[in-house]
Amino acid sequence: MTEPKNTPIWRTFLTPGWVLALVFAVAFSWFAITWLSPWQLGKDHDIQERNERIEKAFEGEAVDVDKLLDASADDEWTRVTMSGHYLPDQELILRLRPVEGAPAFQSLVPFQLDSGEVILVNRGWVPADDGGTAVPEISAAPSEPVTLTGMIRLSDTSAMDPLEEQGYTMVQTINTQQASSLTGVDMAAPYAQLLADQPGVLNSIPLPVLDRGNHLSYGLQWIAFGIMAPAGLAYFIYSEVRERRRYAAEQQEMAALASSEAASAPSGEPSPASAAPARARYGRTRSNPWAAKSDEERF
Repeated sequence: MTEPKNTPIWRTFLTPGWVLALVFAVAFSWFAITWLSPWQLGKDHDIQERNERIEKAFEGEAVDVDKLLDASADDEWTRVTMSGHYLPDQELILRLRPVEGAPAFQSLVPFQLDSGEVILVNRGWVPADDGGTAVPEISAAPSEPVTLTGMIRLSDTSAMDPLEEQGYTMVQTINTQQASSLTGVDMAAPYAQLLADQPGVLNSIPLPVLDRGNHLSYGLQWIAFGIMAPAGLAYFIYSEVRERRRYAAEQQEMAALASSEAASAPSGEPSPASAAPARARYGRTRSNPWAAKSDEERF
């Protein structure tokens, strides 16, 4: 009888299937831990900071806007007061910015402060007409001097090409640098978002809901998935090694038994080891001397 080959176990894992499984597990783990998880945890951190700034803004007194014309990210959502007058002839319309899921247009009007500086003011929104494509009648901002209360907001970093439609200059982002270029009026970098019941306000933009959402749990889940992928592969490798060792030991026992049977068989008679196949693994068979015996001889 031919002795079973003693192939090193490590060569089993050089097959394309195992190599691809390893590459996939490592790539998925890296992507989950270094990109997906920080992305969700970063969003949770940003939302938490935003909520804290909004809460703080309503706990104290509003700040004079002149102090925040160079606002940074830490200053966003701070309540500010400003005295001056609108420049209603320089109005811009923000399009494609739904409010509470409904098509809307927002009015952006420069506001000249008593100090001479100009800041862009978001007066709020009006619902769109004709399925969200037509600008409804928008009441003009007052031209007389007023005092406003709003929240300081940072300008969008991107800007898309403006449109001239329906008698308005329309933009798709609130980019104060673009607004300055379109109106010919130099403006401060941030802009102000009006609160309710202020002179010239339309429908005030709703404040964000102070809820952190599920970003923290999503971030932790991606870390868990990143750990589980290589751990699962390691378990499959362990199971494969254990099964192959068990199978090799079984074949060695059968080979030893076959040799013993061959030595004790009468001269000229075929060895029972060649009479029947052994239990197959992965579709292959080996000689099984037990299969050639009768029930009385087996037990």
